[in-house]
Amino acid sequence: MKKSVANAPKKHDEDLPLPVIQQATTPSVADQIFDALSQRILSLKLPPSTKISEAEVAKQMGVSRQPVREAFKRLAKLGFLYIRPQSSTTVSLISENAVLRARFIRTALEVKTSRTAADTLDSGGLAALAALIEDQKAAIAAKDREKFHALDDAFHREICVQSGVGYVWNLIHENKAHMDRVRMLTLDSASQHLALDDHIRIFSALTSHDANAVELAMTDHLSRILIHIEAIKADNHNWFTEDTQ
Repeated sequence: MKKSVANAPKKHDEDLPLPVIQQATTPSVADQIFDALSQRILSLKLPPSTKISEAEVAKQMGVSRQPVREAFKRLAKLGFLYIRPQSSTTVSLISENAVLRARFIRTALEVKTSRTAADTLDSGGLAALAALIEDQKAAIAAKDREKFHALDDAFHREICVQSGVGYVWNLIHENKAHMDRVRMLTLDSASQHLALDDHIRIFSALTSHDANAVELAMTDHLSRILIHIEAIKADNHNWFTEDTQ
C-alpha cells in the first residue's frame, strides 16, 4: 500500500538524550528501549516523519544494536515506526483509521468496565478517584500538560483497578496508543478543562451507582476525539495518513 508522503524526514534522535540502560535490571533491555521510544513517540517528542537510527539509539542508551532492533520491530508492528530495509527508519504518520479503530475498542472495554464499577465501587475506591480529580485540577493550574495526561490515564486505570478488573487496563492501554498521539495535539487548557468536567461527571454517576449514567458519561468522554479529529488533521495535515497501519 502506498504511503502518504509528508515533509522530508527530520532527524531528531540526536536532540533527545535517552537514558543509559542498566543491563542487569528488569524489564529486559529491549523492553526498556521500547518503553523509552514509545513514550517519546506518543508524546510527540519524536513527531511523525522523524528519522531515527538503530546505531544512534544504541549509542545513546549504551547498548548493542540487537535489543534496539527488537524494540524497533515491536514499534513497527504496532504501527509507530516505518522501517525501510537497507534505507531508513522513520516515525510513522498518524493513521486516522488506526485512531478510530482504537477508539472503538477502548470505548467497548471502558463502557463495560464503568458499568461494573457502578455496581462494585466502595467508599475507598471513590476516595481514590476523588483524589485523582483533585490532582488533575492542580495539574491544570500548574499548566502541566504531560502530568495532566498521566493523571487522566491514572483516573481511567483506577476505575478498572477499584472494580476488580485491573487486567482490563492492560488491554485498554495496548489499544489506545494511536489515540494518544492525537490527544497530545488537543491538550490545551480548554480541552483539559473539558476532560476534567467529563471525569467529574463520570465520578458523580459512579457515586450514585447509576450504571446507565456512567455509560453515557464515559461514551461521551471517549467520543470527543471524533468531534475534533478533522480540525486536528487540518492543522497538522503533514502528520496524518488515511492508510491503515
